[in-house]
Amino acid sequence: MISVLIAEDQAMVRAGFRLILEAQPDVEVVADVADGVSAVQRARELLPQVCLVDVRMPGLDGLEVTRQLAPHTRVVVVTTFDSDEVLQRALDLGACGFLTKDASPGLLVEAVRSAARGEALVSPQVVSRVLRRSASPVPTSDADVLTPRELEVVRHVARGLSNNEIASAMRISLSSVKTHLASVQGKVGARNRVEIVTWAFRARVVAG
Repeated sequence: MISVLIAEDQAMVRAGFRLILEAQPDVEVVADVADGVSAVQRARELLPQVCLVDVRMPGLDGLEVTRQLAPHTRVVVVTTFDSDEVLQRALDLGACGFLTKDASPGLLVEAVRSAARGEALVSPQVVSRVLRRSASPVPTSDADVLTPRELEVVRHVARGLSNNEIASAMRISLSSVKTHLASVQGKVGARNRVEIVTWAFRARVVAG
């Protein structure tokens, strides 16, 4: 069971996150709080595996919460995506997930599960913005290493779909999705889902 703490100052958003996560058989929300000070205090008391943290909160903002918790707790930052500085700071402070508030429920769940496994997941919009700022494109021909089916999977990942959503969209099994993703990682040298999306934007498999 993955234990999760939600830190979000908007009551309706906080309740929505709780409903989405508690509907999962492998996720338990151990607390939800409305400010950064409470987030740090409750996280230290309850020791959740994953903290879902809003960037803008009273008391301590999400970046300071991330700074205090990231060495010991997996932090997924939820952002309105309002500045490059906030994004870069969150990266530097050790956040292992980045979601926009309009992310799909499937992506939210996937981000929590990825964080619990020690992996990273990021909203495609975030990747696109980072790349527009700092990354150089790779030759489009690099996409030729992937099969048409693998390219289709990559495009779904870049759109922010979870593995289950990809399986449904492509009408294949979940295990097939995982097999395709593993093959993609090996072929393009990606260590995780974030790097697959980064490669997809740089190789112009999807538009930035």
